[in-house]
Amino acid sequence: MKKYNFNPGPSILPREVIEETSKAVLDFKGSGLSLLEISHRSKDFQAVMDETEALFKELLDIPEGYTVLFLGGGASTQFCMVPYNFMEKKTAYLNTGTWAKKAMKEAKAFGEVVEVASSADSNYSFIPKDFTIPTDADYLHITSNNTIFGTELRKDLDSPIPMIADMSSDIFSRPVDVSKYICIYGGAQKNLGPAGLTFVIVKNSAVGKVSHYIPTMLNYQTHIDKGSMFNTPPVFAIYTSLLTLKWIKAQGGVKEIERRAKEKADMLYTEIDRNKLFVGTVAKEDRSRMNICFVMAKGYETLEADFQKFATEKGMVGIKGHRSVGGFRASCYNAMPKEGIQALIDCMQEFEKLHK
Repeated sequence: MKKYNFNPGPSILPREVIEETSKAVLDFKGSGLSLLEISHRSKDFQAVMDETEALFKELLDIPEGYTVLFLGGGASTQFCMVPYNFMEKKTAYLNTGTWAKKAMKEAKAFGEVVEVASSADSNYSFIPKDFTIPTDADYLHITSNNTIFGTELRKDLDSPIPMIADMSSDIFSRPVDVSKYICIYGGAQKNLGPAGLTFVIVKNSAVGKVSHYIPTMLNYQTHIDKGSMFNTPPVFAIYTSLLTLKWIKAQGGVKEIERRAKEKADMLYTEIDRNKLFVGTVAKEDRSRMNICFVMAKGYETLEADFQKFATEKGMVGIKGHRSVGGFRASCYNAMPKEGIQALIDCMQEFEKLHK
C-alpha cells in the first residue's frame, strides 16, 4: 500500500532528493567518503555551500546586500538571536500562534515588546487585520505561516519599520519581496530539507547597530564574516537542501510551486466545505496552503477516532491534528504531489459514504 506523508515536520521531501542524498551518504562525489564524514572545509563541500546560497538567492530573487546563513539550533534559537541582533529598546510582534508567542516571549528579555495584535482569544483562528505598528519600534516580527493552527499570511505586509519573519513552514511556497525584510529565518524541516538546519536571510547593513554585547555564536556578523563556517555547519542537511533547491528550480521555480500549492489547497478545502462530516477551523480568507486543519462537523464528533483509524489504514500518514486544535491537519508542503491530496479526498469521500 502506498503511503502519503502529511507530517507537519520533519516532513515530506521529493523522492529524487532522498535517493540522491542516499547515494552521497555512501559515496560523496566519488571521493570514497560518506557525506556524513567529509570535511566541511573541503573544496567539494565549499562548492556545496556556495551553490546552496546562490540558488537560495536566485529562487527567491534576493537583492544585493543580503547574506544567506546556514546555522544550527532551529528557528527557536532565532527567537533570541533576532532581538540580540536587532533590538535596542522596543520591538513589535504580531501574535498569530504558538511560535509567534514563543518568539515574543524571548524578545521580552531584551526590552519592551508591543503586541500589535493577537487572535489568541479565538484560538488563533484568523490573522488580525488593520493593526497599528509603532513607528518607534526597532522592527516588526511576524510568523508568516502557523503550522499548528493553519493560518497564513500569503502577502508581504507594508510596514513603516523594518520587518523580520519566521518563514519556517512556507518558505519557497510563494514569491517573497525580500527587500521588505531585514531578516527572514526558519527551520529547514518543512519545505527545504531534513531537521538540523536553520536558514537565515539577513540584510548586511542592518547588522551591528545595537549597543549591547552579543555572544559570539549568537551574532549574525560572526557567521556573515565566516560564510556560515565559524563552526561545523550541518553538512548533511545543507547538502540535502541544495538538492531540494535544484528540484524546485527544475519544477519551474517558486511561481510554479505557488501555483501547485494553490491548486492542492483549493482541492482539499473544497472537499472539506462540501463533505458533511468535516469542517474547517480557521477563517476562509486566512486559510493556510501548507497546513490544512479540519475537525469533525457538529453532530459527528464521535467519529474522530474512527476516521483517524480509517485514514491510517488507507495510507494517510501524520494527519492527526495538534492537541491545541484537535481533529486533523494535512500538511501539504511543496513535495506533496497532487496525487496525495486526491488520495486523502477519496478517503474522506469513502468515509462519508459509510456514514450517510
